[in-house]
Amino acid sequence: MTNDLETLITALYVKIDDELGGPRWLGRPPLLTDSELVCAAVAQAMLGFTSEAHWLRYARKHLTGMFPYLPQQSGYNKRLRAALGLVKRVLRMLAKSSDFWLDDCWIVDSTPVPCGMSRPTVKRSDLAGWAGYGYCASHSRFFWGLRLYLVCTPSGMPILWALADPKIGEREVLAAMLEVEADVVAEHDGILLISDKGFAGRAFEQLLAGHGITLLRPSRKREKARYGEPMLKKVRQLIESVNDTLKGQLDLEGHGGRSCAGVAVRVAQRILAMAAAIWLNNLTGAPITRSLIAYDH
Repeated sequence: MTNDLETLITALYVKIDDELGGPRWLGRPPLLTDSELVCAAVAQAMLGFTSEAHWLRYARKHLTGMFPYLPQQSGYNKRLRAALGLVKRVLRMLAKSSDFWLDDCWIVDSTPVPCGMSRPTVKRSDLAGWAGYGYCASHSRFFWGLRLYLVCTPSGMPILWALADPKIGEREVLAAMLEVEADVVAEHDGILLISDKGFAGRAFEQLLAGHGITLLRPSRKREKARYGEPMLKKVRQLIESVNDTLKGQLDLEGHGGRSCAGVAVRVAQRILAMAAAIWLNNLTGAPITRSLIAYDH
């Protein structure tokens, strides 16, 4: 099998249609099914189209074999925003269908998702009340937007993810994620969670222990060196490379969302694109599971 975008979209369509299916429509069924909509969203993210108008124009000209019908921009945008729950279900389905779901080593980190660059945009944005100002230490800059919290395996397969106001503490967000997804945590025994210093805290580690999770993180200043710290440097680079894949190859920061639903589904769209590539690479025995080179041309 030759891995390319058409192979990925075909395999993903069959997987979604077989396992999740679609609703039984009363009356005339839609010309674009939910399975095709999700596949179109993945293809858009893979090919780097941040503008839906440009994407639809390109797809109608070059991808008619995969997508015989695509709605106008307003219809596509409306369908995509309404499909956030479906995208989340497909993400979980792909993770469970891969070998990486059984991995008991998880890595967690957060990365900025800017949503506006000017003060007038901040004042009139529909994201006011959810987005806020935050500081990105790795780039030494302030931003206005959200933070993406991603819990994944060392291979990069997403397990949990959430968007939150940058002013909310990292430990608070992760604790809420683990509470909401308690059933996922319960499926894994003896999870080793690797994080940075931002998740340090005695009470937080006790909370994790209650979920059966052991935290492995670097020691803080004036703190005794922690067990397993020497191995952290190489492992920590994995989550940084996952964030780089989302930002560098899938244009996470150029999502273009202007509403809560719009930002959420565009971020989910890019996480799903990465998960789909990892899933198919694992299925076909590709040497590098997180490589998108075969699909983004």
